[in-house]
Amino acid sequence: MKNLKFDKSGSAEFSNTLRNRVNAHFKSTNTTIYGDSGMVYKSIFMLSVFFIPLVLICSGLITSAWLLFGLYILSGLGMAGVGMGVMHDAIHGSYSKNPTINKYLGYSMNLIGANASVWRIQHNVLHHTYTNIDHGDDDINAPFFLRFSPNAKHYWIHKFQYLYIWFFYGLSTISWITTKDFVRAARYKKMGFFKKEGEFRKELVKITSWKVLYYTYALIIPLLMVPLPSYIIVLAFLSMHFVTGICISLVFQTAHILSETSFPQPDEKGLIKSEWITHQLATTSNYAPKSRMFSWLIGGLNFQVEHHLFPNICHIHYRKLSQIVADTAREFSVPYMVKKTFLAALSDHVKMLRQLGRA
Repeated sequence: MKNLKFDKSGSAEFSNTLRNRVNAHFKSTNTTIYGDSGMVYKSIFMLSVFFIPLVLICSGLITSAWLLFGLYILSGLGMAGVGMGVMHDAIHGSYSKNPTINKYLGYSMNLIGANASVWRIQHNVLHHTYTNIDHGDDDINAPFFLRFSPNAKHYWIHKFQYLYIWFFYGLSTISWITTKDFVRAARYKKMGFFKKEGEFRKELVKITSWKVLYYTYALIIPLLMVPLPSYIIVLAFLSMHFVTGICISLVFQTAHILSETSFPQPDEKGLIKSEWITHQLATTSNYAPKSRMFSWLIGGLNFQVEHHLFPNICHIHYRKLSQIVADTAREFSVPYMVKKTFLAALSDHVKMLRQLGRA
Protein backbone atom coordinates (compact mmCIF):
# COMPACT_ATOMS: atom_id res chain seq x y z
CA MET A 1 0.00 0.00 0.00
CA LYS A 2 2.84 2.42 0.82
CA ASN A 3 4.22 2.09 -2.72
CA LEU A 4 0.94 3.04 -4.43
CA LYS A 5 1.09 6.33 -6.30
CA PHE A 6 -0.94 8.12 -8.94
CA ASP A 7 0.30 9.17 -12.37
CA LYS A 8 1.04 12.90 -12.43
CA SER A 9 2.53 13.01 -15.91
CA GLY A 10 -0.70 13.99 -17.66
CA SER A 11 -2.33 17.38 -17.97
CA ALA A 12 -3.66 18.91 -14.75
CA GLU A 13 -5.98 21.24 -16.65
CA PHE A 14 -9.17 19.46 -15.57
CA SER A 15 -8.32 19.37 -11.86
CA ASN A 16 -7.07 22.97 -11.88
CA THR A 17 -10.17 24.20 -13.72
CA LEU A 18 -12.50 22.34 -11.37
CA ARG A 19 -10.81 23.64 -8.22
CA ASN A 20 -10.79 27.19 -9.56
CA ARG A 21 -14.52 27.02 -10.36
CA VAL A 22 -15.37 25.62 -6.95
CA ASN A 23 -13.29 28.32 -5.24
CA ALA A 24 -15.00 30.95 -7.40
CA HIS A 25 -18.40 29.61 -6.33
CA PHE A 26 -17.67 30.16 -2.64
CA LYS A 27 -16.18 33.58 -3.34
CA SER A 28 -19.11 34.74 -5.47
CA THR A 29 -21.71 33.48 -2.97
CA ASN A 30 -19.74 34.83 0.00
CA THR A 31 -20.01 31.51 1.84
CA THR A 32 -17.47 29.33 3.63
CA ILE A 33 -16.71 25.70 2.90
CA TYR A 34 -17.85 24.76 6.41
CA GLY A 35 -21.24 24.03 7.97
CA ASP A 36 -23.84 26.58 9.06
CA SER A 37 -26.61 26.81 11.65
CA GLY A 38 -28.44 24.07 9.74
CA MET A 39 -25.65 21.67 10.67
CA VAL A 40 -26.10 22.58 14.33
CA TYR A 41 -29.83 21.85 14.16
CA LYS A 42 -29.17 18.58 12.36
CA SER A 43 -26.62 17.57 14.99
CA ILE A 44 -29.06 18.28 17.82
CA PHE A 45 -31.79 16.34 16.01
CA MET A 46 -29.68 13.27 15.22
CA LEU A 47 -28.07 13.12 18.66
CA SER A 48 -31.53 13.45 20.23
CA VAL A 49 -32.94 10.62 18.11
CA PHE A 50 -30.02 8.49 19.28
CA PHE A 51 -29.91 9.41 22.98
CA ILE A 52 -33.54 10.08 23.99
CA PRO A 53 -34.74 6.49 23.33
CA LEU A 54 -31.76 5.18 25.33
CA VAL A 55 -32.58 7.54 28.22
CA LEU A 56 -36.16 6.23 28.24
CA ILE A 57 -34.88 2.64 28.19
CA CYS A 58 -32.42 3.31 31.02
CA SER A 59 -35.18 4.90 33.12
CA GLY A 60 -36.67 1.48 33.81
CA LEU A 61 -40.13 2.66 32.78
CA ILE A 62 -40.29 0.45 29.67
CA THR A 63 -42.12 -2.77 30.39
CA SER A 64 -43.25 -3.76 26.89
CA ALA A 65 -40.91 -5.82 24.68
CA TRP A 66 -42.42 -4.26 21.56
CA LEU A 67 -41.80 -0.75 22.89
CA LEU A 68 -38.27 -1.73 23.90
CA PHE A 69 -37.50 -2.96 20.38
CA GLY A 70 -39.11 0.16 18.89
CA LEU A 71 -36.99 2.50 21.04
CA TYR A 72 -33.77 0.63 20.32
CA ILE A 73 -34.49 0.63 16.58
CA LEU A 74 -35.30 4.36 16.69
CA SER A 75 -32.00 4.88 18.48
CA GLY A 76 -30.32 2.85 15.72
CA LEU A 77 -31.69 5.23 13.09
CA GLY A 78 -30.36 8.12 15.16
CA MET A 79 -27.02 6.34 15.39
CA ALA A 80 -26.87 6.10 11.60
CA GLY A 81 -27.79 9.80 11.37
CA VAL A 82 -25.02 10.75 13.79
CA GLY A 83 -22.53 8.67 11.82
CA MET A 84 -23.44 10.04 8.41
CA GLY A 85 -24.51 13.60 9.23
CA VAL A 86 -22.40 14.68 12.21
CA MET A 87 -19.34 12.51 12.85
CA HIS A 88 -18.46 12.14 9.18
CA ASP A 89 -18.04 15.87 8.52
CA ALA A 90 -16.37 16.47 11.88
CA ILE A 91 -13.65 13.85 11.34
CA HIS A 92 -13.03 15.19 7.83
CA GLY A 93 -12.56 18.64 9.42
CA SER A 94 -15.36 20.12 7.32
CA TYR A 95 -18.01 20.62 10.02
CA SER A 96 -16.45 23.78 11.42
CA LYS A 97 -13.52 26.10 10.83
CA ASN A 98 -12.67 25.54 14.49
CA PRO A 99 -10.54 22.35 14.85
CA THR A 100 -11.64 21.94 18.48
CA ILE A 101 -15.30 21.73 17.45
CA ASN A 102 -14.42 19.16 14.80
CA LYS A 103 -12.41 17.19 17.36
CA TYR A 104 -15.16 16.96 19.95
CA LEU A 105 -17.97 16.33 17.48
CA GLY A 106 -15.76 13.64 15.99
CA TYR A 107 -15.99 11.91 19.36
CA SER A 108 -19.64 11.25 18.53
CA MET A 109 -18.16 8.27 16.65
CA ASN A 110 -16.92 6.97 20.00
CA LEU A 111 -20.29 7.64 21.62
CA ILE A 112 -21.97 5.25 19.18
CA GLY A 113 -19.52 2.48 20.03
CA ALA A 114 -16.83 2.80 17.34
CA ASN A 115 -13.56 4.77 17.36
CA ALA A 116 -12.74 8.07 15.65
CA SER A 117 -8.97 7.47 15.40
CA VAL A 118 -9.32 4.12 13.67
CA TRP A 119 -12.08 5.47 11.38
CA ARG A 120 -9.88 8.41 10.39
CA ILE A 121 -7.22 6.03 9.07
CA GLN A 122 -9.64 3.57 7.48
CA HIS A 123 -11.86 6.16 5.84
CA ASN A 124 -10.03 9.48 5.44
CA VAL A 125 -6.64 8.03 4.52
CA LEU A 126 -7.14 4.61 2.93
CA HIS A 127 -10.62 4.74 1.40
CA HIS A 128 -10.44 8.32 0.13
CA THR A 129 -6.93 7.97 -1.27
CA TYR A 130 -7.09 4.49 -2.80
CA THR A 131 -10.79 4.13 -3.66
CA ASN A 132 -11.64 0.69 -5.12
CA ILE A 133 -7.99 -0.44 -5.18
CA ASP A 134 -7.34 -3.88 -3.69
CA HIS A 135 -5.15 -3.86 -0.56
CA GLY A 136 -5.38 -0.07 -0.50
CA ASP A 137 -9.04 0.73 0.07
CA ASP A 138 -10.04 -0.86 3.37
CA ASP A 139 -13.73 -0.65 2.44
CA ILE A 140 -13.28 -3.44 -0.12
CA ASN A 141 -10.77 -5.50 1.87
CA ALA A 142 -13.43 -8.01 2.93
CA PRO A 143 -13.43 -11.47 4.58
CA PHE A 144 -13.05 -14.42 2.18
CA PHE A 145 -16.82 -14.99 1.94
CA LEU A 146 -17.39 -11.50 0.48
CA ARG A 147 -16.01 -10.26 -2.83
CA PHE A 148 -16.22 -6.54 -3.57
CA SER A 149 -13.66 -6.33 -6.38
CA PRO A 150 -13.10 -8.24 -9.64
CA ASN A 151 -9.42 -8.30 -8.67
CA ALA A 152 -10.06 -10.19 -5.42
CA LYS A 153 -9.76 -13.98 -5.21
CA HIS A 154 -12.93 -15.81 -6.20
CA TYR A 155 -14.52 -18.61 -4.18
CA TRP A 156 -17.57 -20.70 -5.05
CA ILE A 157 -19.55 -19.26 -2.15
CA HIS A 158 -19.47 -15.79 -3.74
CA LYS A 159 -22.21 -16.75 -6.19
CA PHE A 160 -24.62 -16.53 -3.25
CA GLN A 161 -23.27 -13.32 -1.76
CA TYR A 162 -26.01 -11.16 -3.26
CA LEU A 163 -28.41 -13.17 -1.06
CA TYR A 164 -26.50 -13.29 2.23
CA ILE A 165 -24.75 -9.91 2.00
CA TRP A 166 -27.61 -8.15 3.83
CA PHE A 167 -27.03 -10.18 6.96
CA PHE A 168 -23.37 -9.18 7.05
CA TYR A 169 -24.18 -5.55 6.28
CA GLY A 170 -26.42 -5.66 9.33
CA LEU A 171 -23.58 -7.08 11.41
CA SER A 172 -21.10 -4.39 10.35
CA THR A 173 -21.59 -2.04 13.31
CA ILE A 174 -21.76 -4.98 15.73
CA SER A 175 -18.29 -5.80 14.43
CA TRP A 176 -17.26 -2.19 15.10
CA ILE A 177 -18.32 -2.22 18.73
CA THR A 178 -16.64 -5.56 19.45
CA THR A 179 -13.49 -6.57 17.54
CA LYS A 180 -13.05 -4.47 14.41
CA ASP A 181 -11.42 -1.40 16.00
CA PHE A 182 -8.85 -3.53 17.86
CA VAL A 183 -8.03 -5.67 14.81
CA ARG A 184 -7.63 -2.67 12.52
CA ALA A 185 -5.66 -0.65 15.05
CA ALA A 186 -3.17 -3.53 15.28
CA ARG A 187 -2.96 -3.75 11.49
CA TYR A 188 -2.54 -0.01 11.11
CA LYS A 189 0.33 -0.12 13.60
CA LYS A 190 2.10 -2.62 11.35
CA MET A 191 1.43 -0.27 8.44
CA GLY A 192 3.22 2.54 10.29
CA PHE A 193 0.33 4.71 11.43
CA PHE A 194 1.15 4.63 15.18
CA LYS A 195 4.83 5.56 15.18
CA LYS A 196 5.33 7.51 18.42
CA GLU A 197 6.56 5.75 21.52
CA GLY A 198 3.63 4.31 23.44
CA GLU A 199 1.06 5.76 20.99
CA PHE A 200 -0.43 2.41 20.09
CA ARG A 201 -0.76 1.35 23.72
CA LYS A 202 -2.48 4.63 24.61
CA GLU A 203 -4.83 4.20 21.65
CA LEU A 204 -5.84 0.74 22.84
CA VAL A 205 -6.62 2.17 26.29
CA LYS A 206 -8.74 4.91 24.70
CA ILE A 207 -10.61 2.45 22.47
CA THR A 208 -11.35 0.19 25.44
CA SER A 209 -12.43 3.07 27.70
CA TRP A 210 -14.86 4.50 25.15
CA LYS A 211 -16.36 1.07 24.52
CA VAL A 212 -16.86 0.49 28.25
CA LEU A 213 -18.70 3.83 28.42
CA TYR A 214 -20.83 2.92 25.42
CA TYR A 215 -21.77 -0.54 26.66
CA THR A 216 -22.60 0.94 30.06
CA TYR A 217 -25.42 3.22 28.87
CA ALA A 218 -26.48 1.24 25.79
CA LEU A 219 -26.68 -2.25 27.30
CA ILE A 220 -25.57 -2.72 30.93
CA ILE A 221 -27.89 -0.12 32.51
CA PRO A 222 -30.87 -1.39 30.44
CA LEU A 223 -30.08 -4.94 31.62
CA LEU A 224 -30.22 -3.68 35.21
CA MET A 225 -33.23 -1.40 34.86
CA VAL A 226 -35.62 -2.91 32.30
CA PRO A 227 -37.99 -5.45 33.92
CA LEU A 228 -37.81 -7.88 31.01
CA PRO A 229 -35.80 -11.07 30.38
CA SER A 230 -32.14 -10.40 29.59
CA TYR A 231 -32.27 -12.18 26.23
CA ILE A 232 -35.02 -9.82 25.03
CA ILE A 233 -32.94 -6.77 26.00
CA VAL A 234 -29.86 -8.17 24.26
CA LEU A 235 -31.87 -8.97 21.11
CA ALA A 236 -33.34 -5.46 21.10
CA PHE A 237 -29.83 -4.00 21.47
CA LEU A 238 -28.60 -6.13 18.55
CA SER A 239 -31.59 -5.04 16.46
CA MET A 240 -30.51 -1.43 16.97
CA HIS A 241 -27.11 -2.19 15.52
CA PHE A 242 -28.52 -4.33 12.73
CA VAL A 243 -30.62 -1.38 11.53
CA THR A 244 -27.63 0.98 11.77
CA GLY A 245 -25.38 -1.46 9.92
CA ILE A 246 -27.84 -1.88 7.05
CA CYS A 247 -28.35 1.89 6.71
CA ILE A 248 -24.66 2.82 6.71
CA SER A 249 -23.51 -0.08 4.52
CA LEU A 250 -26.08 0.58 1.80
CA VAL A 251 -25.37 4.31 1.69
CA PHE A 252 -21.62 3.84 1.26
CA GLN A 253 -21.48 0.63 -0.81
CA THR A 254 -23.98 1.77 -3.43
CA ALA A 255 -21.64 4.62 -4.33
CA HIS A 256 -18.64 2.44 -5.23
CA ILE A 257 -19.53 -1.23 -5.79
CA LEU A 258 -21.42 -0.80 -9.06
CA SER A 259 -21.22 -2.30 -12.53
CA GLU A 260 -20.02 1.02 -14.02
CA THR A 261 -17.36 1.95 -11.47
CA SER A 262 -13.73 1.04 -12.04
CA PHE A 263 -11.46 -1.18 -9.95
CA PRO A 264 -8.00 -0.23 -11.25
CA GLN A 265 -4.88 -2.19 -10.49
CA PRO A 266 -1.44 -0.60 -10.08
CA ASP A 267 1.44 -1.82 -12.21
CA GLU A 268 4.44 -3.69 -10.83
CA LYS A 269 5.92 -0.42 -9.56
CA GLY A 270 2.73 0.54 -7.72
CA LEU A 271 1.73 3.19 -10.26
CA ILE A 272 -1.96 3.81 -10.83
CA LYS A 273 -2.29 5.05 -14.39
CA SER A 274 -4.56 8.00 -13.77
CA GLU A 275 -4.51 11.28 -11.93
CA TRP A 276 -6.01 11.10 -8.44
CA ILE A 277 -8.96 13.34 -9.25
CA THR A 278 -9.98 11.40 -12.37
CA HIS A 279 -9.51 8.18 -10.41
CA GLN A 280 -12.14 9.38 -7.94
CA LEU A 281 -14.59 10.12 -10.74
CA ALA A 282 -14.02 6.68 -12.26
CA THR A 283 -14.59 4.81 -9.00
CA THR A 284 -17.49 6.76 -7.49
CA SER A 285 -21.13 7.40 -8.36
CA ASN A 286 -23.86 9.71 -7.10
CA TYR A 287 -27.50 8.72 -6.68
CA ALA A 288 -30.89 10.35 -6.00
CA PRO A 289 -29.61 13.91 -6.65
CA LYS A 290 -33.11 15.42 -6.56
CA SER A 291 -34.19 13.86 -3.27
CA ARG A 292 -33.60 16.67 -0.76
CA MET A 293 -35.03 14.94 2.31
CA PHE A 294 -33.14 11.72 1.63
CA SER A 295 -29.96 13.74 1.13
CA TRP A 296 -30.53 15.57 4.42
CA LEU A 297 -31.03 12.32 6.31
CA ILE A 298 -27.86 10.63 5.00
CA GLY A 299 -25.54 13.61 5.35
CA GLY A 300 -25.35 14.46 1.65
CA LEU A 301 -23.64 11.17 0.89
CA ASN A 302 -25.79 10.66 -2.19
CA PHE A 303 -23.37 13.25 -3.64
CA GLN A 304 -20.49 10.87 -3.10
CA VAL A 305 -18.55 12.18 -6.11
CA GLU A 306 -18.39 15.69 -4.67
CA HIS A 307 -17.51 14.30 -1.26
CA HIS A 308 -14.57 12.34 -2.66
CA LEU A 309 -13.30 15.29 -4.65
CA PHE A 310 -13.73 17.80 -1.81
CA PRO A 311 -13.82 15.95 1.55
CA ASN A 312 -12.74 19.17 3.29
CA ILE A 313 -16.04 20.84 2.27
CA CYS A 314 -19.16 20.34 4.39
CA HIS A 315 -21.86 18.18 2.82
CA ILE A 316 -24.45 21.00 2.88
CA HIS A 317 -22.70 22.45 -0.20
CA TYR A 318 -22.57 19.30 -2.32
CA ARG A 319 -25.87 19.83 -4.13
CA LYS A 320 -24.72 23.15 -5.61
CA LEU A 321 -21.22 21.90 -6.29
CA SER A 322 -22.57 18.89 -8.18
CA GLN A 323 -23.62 21.02 -11.14
CA ILE A 324 -20.16 22.59 -11.33
CA VAL A 325 -18.49 19.17 -11.21
CA ALA A 326 -20.88 17.65 -13.77
CA ASP A 327 -20.44 20.55 -16.23
CA THR A 328 -16.65 20.55 -15.90
CA ALA A 329 -16.45 16.77 -16.29
CA ARG A 330 -18.59 16.94 -19.42
CA GLU A 331 -16.42 19.73 -20.82
CA PHE A 332 -13.26 17.65 -20.38
CA SER A 333 -14.88 14.31 -21.37
CA VAL A 334 -14.32 12.88 -17.91
CA PRO A 335 -16.87 10.33 -16.63
CA TYR A 336 -19.43 11.59 -14.13
CA MET A 337 -21.70 8.82 -12.89
CA VAL A 338 -25.09 9.35 -11.29
CA LYS A 339 -28.13 7.13 -10.69
CA LYS A 340 -31.50 8.87 -10.72
CA THR A 341 -32.75 7.13 -7.58
CA PHE A 342 -31.36 5.25 -4.60
CA LEU A 343 -33.30 2.16 -5.70
CA ALA A 344 -31.57 2.32 -9.09
CA ALA A 345 -28.19 2.45 -7.34
CA LEU A 346 -29.18 -0.38 -5.02
CA SER A 347 -30.36 -2.50 -7.96
CA ASP A 348 -27.05 -1.93 -9.74
CA HIS A 349 -25.17 -2.79 -6.54
CA VAL A 350 -26.97 -6.16 -6.38
CA LYS A 351 -26.22 -6.68 -10.07
CA MET A 352 -22.53 -6.06 -9.41
CA LEU A 353 -22.51 -8.44 -6.42
CA ARG A 354 -23.95 -11.15 -8.70
CA GLN A 355 -21.34 -10.42 -11.39
CA LEU A 356 -18.55 -10.64 -8.82
CA GLY A 357 -20.03 -13.93 -7.59
CA ARG A 358 -20.02 -15.49 -11.06
CA ALA A 359 -16.52 -14.37 -12.00
